[in-house]
Amino acid sequence: MPRAGEDTLADANGAYDSSPVPPNVRELGRHGRIRVGTSGYSFADWVGPFYPQGTPRGRMLDEYIRHFDVVEINSSYYRIPDAGMFGRMDEKTPPGFEFIVKLYKGMTHEIEDDASMYRAFTDAVVPLKESGKFAGYLAQFPWRFKNSPGARDHLSVLRDRFGDDPLFVEFRHASWVAPETLDLLRARELGYCSVDEPALKGLMPPLAQATTDTGYVRLHGRNAGNWWGKGGDRYDYDYSSDELGEWKDKLLTLEEKVRKVYAFFNNCHAGHAARNAELMIEMLGEELGDRR
Repeated sequence: MPRAGEDTLADANGAYDSSPVPPNVRELGRHGRIRVGTSGYSFADWVGPFYPQGTPRGRMLDEYIRHFDVVEINSSYYRIPDAGMFGRMDEKTPPGFEFIVKLYKGMTHEIEDDASMYRAFTDAVVPLKESGKFAGYLAQFPWRFKNSPGARDHLSVLRDRFGDDPLFVEFRHASWVAPETLDLLRARELGYCSVDEPALKGLMPPLAQATTDTGYVRLHGRNAGNWWGKGGDRYDYDYSSDELGEWKDKLLTLEEKVRKVYAFFNNCHAGHAARNAELMIEMLGEELGDRR
C-alpha cells in the first residue's frame, strides 16, 4: 500500500495513480517517481555558497525546504535521536516532505547488540511516522564490513529489529558485488543502495540496482585523492554536468523498474551537494515535460 506523502505510483499493470501530489513535491523523471535531496542539511560551510549569508543553524531546515522535498538525516549516525528532535523537524516541513533516517553507528559500525538502543531509535521516529513523512532507514556500513557469514547474519538481525519498515543497505567494500548479495537483500526485503564514489580498488562500483520496490542512490563524489585520508575532505567534489548526466540516465532506468526512486547527494563540502542536487532536479524535470 502507498505511504502518505508519495507521489505518482505504478500499479501491477504499469498504470499510474492519479492521486493529487502536494504542491511542494516535485514530480521528477519520466513518470514523476524520482525524488532528489541531500545527505544532511545543517552545514556551516553551506552559508554563502548555498544558504543566504547570516543563516543560523536553527533556520537551515527552513531554507532547505525551499529547494528540496526530501532529506537524509545523518546526525542520527552520531547519536541516537529523540522524538522531540523529529517532532520539531516535522513541524517545520510541509505535507509530502519525506525523511530517510541513517542508523546509529552502534548498529552499523560498532555492531552492538543492545535491544534498548533499537527501541530508543525506533521510538524517536514515531512523530515522522504519524505525519506520514517517514520514508525509511539507511544502514551505511564501513569499508571493513566485508561479505562474510557474520556480516550477512547481521543484515538479517537489522531486518528483524526494524520489522516491516523500509530499510536500505549501503556497502562500501567490493566483496558485496555478487549475485548472492542481491538475492539475500531481496529475500529479506532490504533495499540495495546504489553508490557513486571514486573508482578505487576495493570500493563499490556505480551499479544502479534495486532489490525492493524502491530505488535508492547516494552520490559521494569522486575525490580519489582524499578518499583514504591524506588530510583532505573525501566529500569535497563538485560533479560536472556530464557526470550528473550519467546518473540521470541511471535514475531514469531505475524509475522504469520500481515504484519510487530516491537520490541523495553526500558530497556536502562547501555546498556542492545542494548545488549538484538542484542541477539534477533541473535535468530530471526536463524529462517530465507537460505531463502534469
